[in-house]
Amino acid sequence: MEVKLFKGYGWKRCISAQDRAPRRCHIKKGFILLLTLTFLLSAIIYFSDFSLKTTVPPGTFYKNVVNQIRSYYMVIKFPSGRDNQTIFLAHAPKADQQVQQRTTHISTQTTDISVHYHVAHPSNYHYILDEPDKCQQNPFLVLMVPVAPHQLEARNAIRSTWGNESTVQGKAVMTLFLVGLTGGSDSEKAQQQLEEESRQHRDLVQSNFVDSYFNLTIKTMVIMDWLATRCPQANFSMKVDSDMYLNMDNLMTLLLAPNTPRQNYITGVVMRDRSVIRNKNSKWYVSEELYPEPKYPTYLLGMAYVFSNDLPEKIVEASKEVKAFNIEDAYVGACLKHLGIAPSSPPVPSQFRVYMGQYNREGFLRVITTILGSPQQLIDIWKDVKSST
Repeated sequence: MEVKLFKGYGWKRCISAQDRAPRRCHIKKGFILLLTLTFLLSAIIYFSDFSLKTTVPPGTFYKNVVNQIRSYYMVIKFPSGRDNQTIFLAHAPKADQQVQQRTTHISTQTTDISVHYHVAHPSNYHYILDEPDKCQQNPFLVLMVPVAPHQLEARNAIRSTWGNESTVQGKAVMTLFLVGLTGGSDSEKAQQQLEEESRQHRDLVQSNFVDSYFNLTIKTMVIMDWLATRCPQANFSMKVDSDMYLNMDNLMTLLLAPNTPRQNYITGVVMRDRSVIRNKNSKWYVSEELYPEPKYPTYLLGMAYVFSNDLPEKIVEASKEVKAFNIEDAYVGACLKHLGIAPSSPPVPSQFRVYMGQYNREGFLRVITTILGSPQQLIDIWKDVKSST
């Protein structure tokens, strides 16, 4: 508004003086225009500088953020309504590590800083804790459990229940837990505790991505990489969440059935014709840039799905071509679609249950998987079910 008043004032003076001194008026008019342009340029610089300072952290921390985006973490700040205000999405590999240089660009209106992150292909990461010789016993079935680093209670509950079964119907079974990097002020102590737990149980695998909900796609792809590179001799594998009840006898009966394929097979809770959520306040939001189609391909619900062990290597290879997005089970479905492999419905779909409702022993004797409320509930139900068999 001040600019308009200034311009208006200058033109008024020029008109009133025009008859008396045309030449002087012309000089004043040019001078006023010069001042106006100077003022406008100063204003643009001022407000641009102010805007930049208000959208990034000040001082040294800002420089650290920029450096970390390039070499260590990716940072996205979500608006209110998300579970976490700030999520560190990926830990970049070491400088001497051979990795793919492909990146995916995230540029949504919810980000404070436009960032790049490494795609979910697991060659972008390395193992911190590993059990590379675990499969020398040639297991028939490998259970891979993605779990947060701090969820020791969940791991111990599984170790004392279905994760403790090393032989089922004469077939060798192995259970491993996959975790990412710990975060927070006590991360060093938490890491030391994980290393001690690993020495005690020899069932932890840890990779150098930051463990967060947004990173479940990375977590799943690291699972696939471990199976493909460390345990290709297994017949079947299962990705099963840490809050699940798993009936091992029913699962093994399914896998040993003569009509169960030994290649290109994956089954669980089949999700068909599911729309992509575009609401930015949703936990399951995916931008059109990351996944432009309005609906996902057919996929298996991520809580638990079992597959022939030829698939991990194929899925890892497909992930080189399929653009990563943050809904991990739908992303696996996109990789399967790329491979031309369709998920199979289980012979008895009701055996893969999302929730069982009120506890009933007979119901738990029939299912393969279902979600539970707590580690203690898993222990209690397991004891009760086993007491009747």
